[in-house]
Amino acid sequence: MPKLLSVNVGMPQDLAWRGKTVHTGIVKTPVNGPRMARTLNIDGDGQGDLAGHGGEIRAVMVYQVDSLEHWRRHLGRDSYEFGEFGENFTVEGLADDEVCIGDRYRIGGAEFEVTQPRVTCYRLGMRMNAPTLPSLLVAQRRPGFYFRVITEGPVEAGDEIVRTRRGPHQMTVAEIDALLYLPDRDPDRLRAAVDIPALSPGWRQSFRELIGGGAAPAVGVEPGWTGFRPLRVTEIVRESSTIVSIRLAASDDRPLPTPQPGYYITVRVPGDPAPVRSYSLSSGPGEKTYRISVKLDGRVSTYLHTKLIEGDTIEVAAPRGEFVLQDGSEPVVLMSAGVGVTPVLAMLHQLAAEHTGREVWWLHTAHDEKQQAFAGESHQLLASFADAHERVFLSSDGGRLTAEAVAALGLPAGASAYICGPPSFMDDMTKALVGAGLDPGRVHTELFGGRSAINPGLVGARAVAPHQPPGPVGTGPEVTFARAGLSVRWPDSQTSLLNLAEACDVPTRFACRTGVCHTCVTPLVSGSVSYDPDPLEAPAAGQILVCCARPTEDVVLDL
Repeated sequence: MPKLLSVNVGMPQDLAWRGKTVHTGIVKTPVNGPRMARTLNIDGDGQGDLAGHGGEIRAVMVYQVDSLEHWRRHLGRDSYEFGEFGENFTVEGLADDEVCIGDRYRIGGAEFEVTQPRVTCYRLGMRMNAPTLPSLLVAQRRPGFYFRVITEGPVEAGDEIVRTRRGPHQMTVAEIDALLYLPDRDPDRLRAAVDIPALSPGWRQSFRELIGGGAAPAVGVEPGWTGFRPLRVTEIVRESSTIVSIRLAASDDRPLPTPQPGYYITVRVPGDPAPVRSYSLSSGPGEKTYRISVKLDGRVSTYLHTKLIEGDTIEVAAPRGEFVLQDGSEPVVLMSAGVGVTPVLAMLHQLAAEHTGREVWWLHTAHDEKQQAFAGESHQLLASFADAHERVFLSSDGGRLTAEAVAALGLPAGASAYICGPPSFMDDMTKALVGAGLDPGRVHTELFGGRSAINPGLVGARAVAPHQPPGPVGTGPEVTFARAGLSVRWPDSQTSLLNLAEACDVPTRFACRTGVCHTCVTPLVSGSVSYDPDPLEAPAAGQILVCCARPTEDVVLDL
């Protein structure tokens, strides 16, 4: 008979880790006597990162004494303690390859339901001083699992565990975990997983996306070429007092791969190290050339504005991006500030080429008419639509695109919106559109600076401009963080591109830090890498996992 061996609780605390502070509830210790199991927690317990842990679906973390013994041997330790794997319940029995999602169990005076495997997370490796442990839990099929509380009641060490119901499709915790994190998935089992009501919504959504062809839209080169290739400058046109457009063609004049509306290209110009910068394509579909429109505001743009002439060649990486006009019949809001007009202008060209019947709203703001690029071009395109609305706001004339102005427009609530401009503008307009009734899931933004960080548990970090890492200058391959505009020589002391990015204060994204979860997936613009440890599942072509990647030659990362 399975048995509850220990009830373990602990409130979140701040722990020092690699010069940072992590707010986490990973530290659990056994308690004596009964404790109430409640909808959100065991009494006296808490989680530091509610985005990935805790809540009704993940109220109780369960781990098996057999797995503790397994890891004691694997890690070469003398003993183990109940709760040290962050579990609330240390149990005898209930193996991950036997317990199924949707199973229900009565323990003491409470009833529980199995909802999902443990979330793979770096904090367990931090707690156990074994950084690769999150990967090993998945690879060796010992993740542990979460309960939700069906009926609240007291529990205590020594309580018997009685299964009261079997989950549909009888998919075990180990199988569900492998289905998400390991390759060679069975499509029929993916569909079965989606059909388990008890499985947490996040995992069900992940499986739906896998059924649809991938965990996320590919960000790599599609279609295109690897690394950089020379393109010839065929035309340079001044669009405003601060913006010039540059048309680029293949050296043999063959048509270039067709980009999606909203894609950008990465440009590399002469220098030591050679600086790179990404620019949205402002051209329409079906053109043999690419057009970028560049504002004078930095090292690369200065070269493009002052040094480049027609007939020159520049190095360009293939079009890519996530900020893409989606097919549909709902109204479209295209909103931009300044040079942020470029990707939404490409979307406007696409809609015009399709002779769309969708209602189109064009909302643009600039300082004055001299700085308003593409006024005539956008106006002409909008005139071709059956149902279009054009609003231009010039701040020099007192016109400002504010939340109040957006609310007064009467935008259709069912519209999809695409916003590009400075980060503060995009934040303000996103809030304004949602306040005007648009679905937040239909509001899309483009950002060319550092991506928003995903650093679960880290607290107290200050925003610092990207910089060279501390210590001696490296002697390895050159690593360029394209979004940050920073090039760094790889130091022998570093262990991963993620660690190097953190040392340079380049915004990063991670969760497991061992090649499992793919949170850190990053487009590789050029170059090649090796892995240590190897990812459990390789990322898509043109992408890498920076948490366990090292450069084997000069690399350019879209980071």
